[in-house]
Amino acid sequence: MERGDGAGSGVPPGGLGRRRFLGVAVAGAASLTAGAVAGCDSTAEVRPGAAPGRTGSGWSAAGERRRAGSPDWRIRSPGPPGAIEGYADRVSVLPEESFGLHVSTTAPGFRVSAYRIGWYGGAQARLVWRSGRVAGRRQRAPRVENGTRTVQADWERSATVRTGGWPEGAYLLRLDAENGHQRYVPMIVRSASASGATLLMHAVATWQAYNWWGGYSLYKGEDGGYGSRSLAVSFDRPYDRNGAEKFLVYERAAVVLAERLRIPLAYTTGVDVHLAPSVLRGATAVVSLGHDEYWTPEQRRYVTRARDAGTNLAFLGANSCYRRIRLEPAGARAARTVVCYKTDYRNDPYLADHPSMPTDDFRSPPAADPESSMTGVLYEGYPTDAPYVVHSADHWVFAGTGVEKGDSFDHLVGVEYDRVTPEAPTPRPIEIVAHSPLVCKGRGSHSDSAYYTVPSGAGVFASGTMRWVEALMAGTKENGRNHGMDARTGTFVTRTTENVFRAFAAGPVTKELPAAHDNVRSVYGHTADGTGP
Repeated sequence: MERGDGAGSGVPPGGLGRRRFLGVAVAGAASLTAGAVAGCDSTAEVRPGAAPGRTGSGWSAAGERRRAGSPDWRIRSPGPPGAIEGYADRVSVLPEESFGLHVSTTAPGFRVSAYRIGWYGGAQARLVWRSGRVAGRRQRAPRVENGTRTVQADWERSATVRTGGWPEGAYLLRLDAENGHQRYVPMIVRSASASGATLLMHAVATWQAYNWWGGYSLYKGEDGGYGSRSLAVSFDRPYDRNGAEKFLVYERAAVVLAERLRIPLAYTTGVDVHLAPSVLRGATAVVSLGHDEYWTPEQRRYVTRARDAGTNLAFLGANSCYRRIRLEPAGARAARTVVCYKTDYRNDPYLADHPSMPTDDFRSPPAADPESSMTGVLYEGYPTDAPYVVHSADHWVFAGTGVEKGDSFDHLVGVEYDRVTPEAPTPRPIEIVAHSPLVCKGRGSHSDSAYYTVPSGAGVFASGTMRWVEALMAGTKENGRNHGMDARTGTFVTRTTENVFRAFAAGPVTKELPAAHDNVRSVYGHTADGTGP
């Protein structure tokens, strides 16, 4: 949220013997750690060309994993503000579809390189396509809409990019200006179906909520104050900083790990689940990544239905599904604006005819529906920095980590955290597997990692800390904010995440592993504030 406002054990998945299962997990974790250290005019259609490693219609996941990576995918020189920046007119496309790219630059020209994020032997990205030269120009200043203070870039289209031959996945488009400066534009080439696969659900609405490009986000306005913030934010503008900061910090490392494990994967965004929930049908798992705060009620309803049909859920962060949003179109393009009035929801004109659809927090009236009924945990506080403390050391999620009860990992809990809250709507049985004491704004509490199961056989894992995905990079030289977390923490989180991914990829988890063992009473006793024994 980062804001100024207000012991089970069992048979390992996939039919592997326990010893073999642990050996695979340990070997995988070690390889991840080792690898991590280690002329067009301005409106032309930019077609896929003879770029290195271009894929064709015969693409397969196995073939993609064997391709060589491109270690040069990182930005070397962001340059001054306005040197080059851009945005796409779609948050995602299906393979072979096109999207418009809108770029402003002080350079006379630029090129676009499309890097697909994955393992690739530790390189973590592969160059799939590179454009020819595109003429550059400085585009107009953004406009700010009255009332909602929504920033719109309204730039002319610089190029139309066709994705012929691009495999499904998460992409960073790197804009390379002729003056040597660079920025990213993120793009998801989404899957039409996730049947039989683990679906990675990218949190594009949350990316946009925090985007301060043009001087406004859902958190603050040009004066830095909460009262002058936007009430609605548009995808029709660049992202601030390097252009993809939220993806890089909270999502990339999980994508890299999932691809290295060679489990069947599919890709989508929260916006696309809202628009086309059929992608969830038959998915073995849905993964919510490290900072996934902003959901529509529809997205939440569809994901919950998938759980109840046997799809496992993993929440690899904290503060997930906290803000209730509405998506509005921009002209003929669906879902280009994220609306969230928060504490001013009564001022939303839409509410007059839709009184049960406020854009405030899910737990708040007039349509209170705390997120814990889906995630199992309830967001509680910000900011904190605390050790992560193992509670149920013999639980299958910790297999191969070598941990014992009470073992701790410094700085892994933060900057926001969740806990199992007995008085909130909470699925049962639910098992607290980590129970970490902390202090937040002078108040003692706990962060919990939790696991629950439902009658469909699906399991739900919630890490309870926003630093989970960041910790996959801990102890390496990778970019990201490691918060003082060390390589030991990185190895522990990597191995635990591998266990969750592998178990959940096998289908409804209780077909292979035990249902959750409810231990809430033994952990929290009868206290109502969560500070019990």
